Amino acid sequence: MRKIISLLLFTTTLLVACNTSILSISEMDTVPSDVHNKVDPDYKLQLITDGEDAAYIVYQSNGTVSTDLLTEGDTLKVKLEEKNKKADVLKNHVYKLTLNPEHEVINVIINGKSVPFDNVASL
Repeated sequence: MRKIISLLLFTTTLLVACNTSILSISEMDTVPSDVHNKVDPDYKLQLITDGEDAAYIVYQSNGTVSTDLLTEGDTLKVKLEEKNKKADVLKNHVYKLTLNPEHEVINVIINGKSVPFDNVASL
């Protein structure tokens, strides 16, 4: 009987873990071609969605950028901090977000200020 209960508990835990996405953000060294094709060079901050559990944030910056994620209810806050700005160097920073279903709003905060997306697209 203990073996059956242990097996059921293990199976349930495994199934819950498989169906739960892990909230994360990572900068892409190599951008997938379908994402690259959606990027509009005229916009500074863009969101490109890929289904329900992933999205890409494209941010043009002339400095180095660090990231952090915070959650508040149904809102996912993506914090971007720019440092070491160089006037002549503009680079696209592409971040892949792995999302959780309970987050319905993505709020990007750049250097402490909430900034709206210039462009939103889907794959």
